[in-house]
Amino acid sequence: MEMLLLFVCVLALVVIDVPIAVSLGIVAVVAMVAGQGLASLPNLPIVLYNGATSFPLIAIPLFILAGAIMNASGISRRLIAFASAVLGFIRGGLAMVSIGASMFFAEISGSAVADVSALGSILIPAMKSKGYPKAVAAAVMSSAATLAVIIPPSIPMILYAVMAETSVVQLFVAGIVPGVLGGFGLMGMAYWFARRYNLPVEEAFQWPRIWKTFKEAFWAFFLPVIILGAIFGGVVTATEGAALAVVAALFIGLVIYRELDLPHLKSAMIEGGVQTAVVMLLVASSALLGTYLTEIQAPQKLARAITEFTNNKLVVLMLLNVLFLLLGCFLHSAAAIILVVPVVMPLVKAVGIDPVHFGLIVTINLGIGQQTPPVASVLMVACSIAKATVWEVTRVNIYFIGVLFAVLMLVTYFPPSGLFLVELFYR
Repeated sequence: MEMLLLFVCVLALVVIDVPIAVSLGIVAVVAMVAGQGLASLPNLPIVLYNGATSFPLIAIPLFILAGAIMNASGISRRLIAFASAVLGFIRGGLAMVSIGASMFFAEISGSAVADVSALGSILIPAMKSKGYPKAVAAAVMSSAATLAVIIPPSIPMILYAVMAETSVVQLFVAGIVPGVLGGFGLMGMAYWFARRYNLPVEEAFQWPRIWKTFKEAFWAFFLPVIILGAIFGGVVTATEGAALAVVAALFIGLVIYRELDLPHLKSAMIEGGVQTAVVMLLVASSALLGTYLTEIQAPQKLARAITEFTNNKLVVLMLLNVLFLLLGCFLHSAAAIILVVPVVMPLVKAVGIDPVHFGLIVTINLGIGQQTPPVASVLMVACSIAKATVWEVTRVNIYFIGVLFAVLMLVTYFPPSGLFLVELFYR
């Protein structure tokens, strides 16, 4: 009951537009003072500091910065050109290009918002100019951008790994197959819409065109090969891989493509700094609430209550899916992971759910949450670019959400779909 009251208080503050990080901090401080008195206050700065200084978290600003640098270096344009050469001959090819380019960009940014911002600003107006209904253009780009939180490197996966104390590398590997399946599923749905609206073919299939665009985009493709290859091969940690990504992005932008200048670099650094500050403030303030919940043994009480109700792993997974799908409607993915994962981990372990498997489930759930109002951060960006209302886009986007939900069900109830590569290489 106490844990439910705390959660309701946080949601109430969020609803009246108090920032999530501030809401978490207020509720935690009030709860600590009420339960332990003013003597608990001197420890708060230490808890805040320790909460935000975890080594794996350094990967987040570095991946954000690498993605921003590569976008400023012309990577978006080159990826779109290559995807258009490969997929443009299919009816509705520009929608396919949007999904294919998102899958490539996901391997660099790790952020769905960065994906839809970078690619959507180019592709949504292009689709509208070709006769795509604006709701379809926005829905395609929004749902495709969510692949960035499933395909590695994924910022939500890094956060989950820190909160759950599990391997971020194994989580990255687990996301490969579901991410690819999701991409092909979205392409199938886009083709169905293309037939329905008689959308145009972009260009004829030409091998010389593919070769030309591949050569121009070669370094864009080579970057994730270097980074992910080094991480998966055990040469570097995820954090060191993120630092490698920044160095490689700078080299490619300054020396090879020669499109990166100081104003663009400054803008990329500011963007990375702002996003990092938001995430780190969330992490620090959640550490306060997490400390209090640990002291009152709230996670253990929750685990005990549910395991007394049922020990069936499938039923527990169903309940957790419902929980995270609902949370995704109201909280950003970072806030949901930071707030809830430490609380439910004792339950997850008690019923024998693999933490890596559960991390993949959480990530896909919250990816779907990026598409479901009222928060729907990625959907809101796509709607803004397309100049369409949220509800008219959602009427189309529900079909693409259905594809992502099908991937979620596959991963949830057929674990080898996500864990096969993990078992093959790491266990």
